[in-house]
Formats: sequence, C-alpha cells, structure tokens
Amino acid sequence: MLKKNYLKKGKTCRVTFKYSNEENSKTAVLVGDFNDWNMETCPMKRLKDGSFSVTVALEAGQNYRFRYVMDGNIWVNEHDADSYIANAYGGDDSIVSV
Repeated sequence: MLKKNYLKKGKTCRVTFKYSNEENSKTAVLVGDFNDWNMETCPMKRLKDGSFSVTVALEAGQNYRFRYVMDGNIWVNEHDADSYIANAYGGDDSIVSV
C-alpha cells in the first residue's frame, strides 16, 4: 500500500510504504533508485499485525523504482504500485509516481 502526503509547497511528498508481509518475514527493507538500492538506509518497522511500514520524503514530479527486500534476500514488488517496469534482472520493479 502506498499513501502519499504532499507538503504545502508541493515540492516534496511523504510516501508511506506498507507491505502486508505475505511471506511472514522477520525483516524488511525498502530499496529503490531514491536511495541507490541501499539495503541499510530504509529499514521498515514491523507492525503489530505483522506488516511492515516506512515513510520516505521524495521530490515531487518524478517516478521512482522500488522493491521490498524481505529477510535480506527475498525481493518483492508492491501489489498497489502506480505501475511496473522491467529491470535488468529479468523481473519487474514497482513504480511510485509523486
């Protein structure tokens, strides 16, 4: 699930990424082109219902590729992404448009 909250001047959007955790993973990280696919900069918080969530401020007016990494090695897409685009690894990346 993606929840977008644009700041007053409209130049920045706070996007909350929430993943339901169908894999029942213990950890989750948000990676994407906005953080150079770094697996340390956006760890997700595990919520009481077992899902994971993190909020990131992104520059408005752009599309960003992203994926979730569960337990350090399971790469998954967002079911409710704005769109998808093929990646260099034979799969797809999720897209969030802000």
